[in-house]
Amino acid sequence: MLSTLYRFARPALFALDPEDAHEATIKALELGLHPRQLGTDDPVLRQTVFGLDFPNPIGVAAGYDKDARVADAVLAMGCGFAEIGTVTPRAQPGNLKPRIFRLVADRALINSLGFNNGGHAAALTRLEARKEKPGIVGVNIGANKDSTDRPGDYARGIETFSAVASYFTVNISSPNTPGLRDLQAPAALDELLARVMEARTRIVSQGGSRRPIIVKIAPDIAEQDIVPICERLIVHAVDGIAVSNTTLARDGLTDAQATKSGGLSGRPLFRRSTIMLARVFEATGGKIPLIGIGGIDNGDAALEKIEAGATLLQLYTGLVYAGPGLISEIKSHLAREVRRRGYSDVGALRGTKAQQWAALPL
Repeated sequence: MLSTLYRFARPALFALDPEDAHEATIKALELGLHPRQLGTDDPVLRQTVFGLDFPNPIGVAAGYDKDARVADAVLAMGCGFAEIGTVTPRAQPGNLKPRIFRLVADRALINSLGFNNGGHAAALTRLEARKEKPGIVGVNIGANKDSTDRPGDYARGIETFSAVASYFTVNISSPNTPGLRDLQAPAALDELLARVMEARTRIVSQGGSRRPIIVKIAPDIAEQDIVPICERLIVHAVDGIAVSNTTLARDGLTDAQATKSGGLSGRPLFRRSTIMLARVFEATGGKIPLIGIGGIDNGDAALEKIEAGATLLQLYTGLVYAGPGLISEIKSHLAREVRRRGYSDVGALRGTKAQQWAALPL
């Protein structure tokens, strides 16, 4: 039903500039104009991950709700968790418009947004207002474009949101902030994570809560760098790894918009991001929970991400093309597959095909 309704609504949204269409959907959610999940999730979808109880593994990726405007609406639609951001210490406008492009023929998007957001203070006010409400809401933190101390910006994010975030995602993977991906280099990663973990330790020593810390990496990491990066993440005892952000690759695209600059998301990212996911799963021995992101636009794609090593999943571009019905479609498909294979929970599917995926060429 939801998918059918969205097919009627999509032409009107696609007639708008992509960024205007996005803002229209955010405003609709703020007004409560969105579908709501009826009942509770199938118990086979429940998991406890880094100390948090997820009713199902589906979330919406960072970039959708940059300023913490609609976290509760996302949860009400049936997601098991929401993630706001990327949010930076100071508000910043991002890159010049136009900066989002639809590749309809490829079911993809290219964005060059550049961490446009209202800053820590605005997001904190909204998160404090919903603090007593149920649901897992993570905060994706970043650094200002003109920052002279990027590790310090991330540490400040931990300090600012520690009382209201269910978990943190340290975003060092966006291609749209110059030099940001350099923080993935092992030496830079050591400095960054040392500062982030020190901030968390300081908060805990003062009586605050110990929030899980996830690191989000890019799909364009060189093959020889995967193991060294994972080694640094293990040394610093991160709680999870998100794989992955958008890609700069343009392989196999057919849409005329494919030449636009920025990060590519959607169906063309699925293969690259899933291979990267499986390689990270192998490099970490499956001991660190992974969030699978990139090209999930149907139930089979969601299942393949979990088989490649994901514990949790995040959607974004798939929702642009399939609509909110995609959330329930994926959950139903996963629950059916768990039972068909004779398992009692979705976690039993995790990493069952990681070796096969990791062996594929990018």
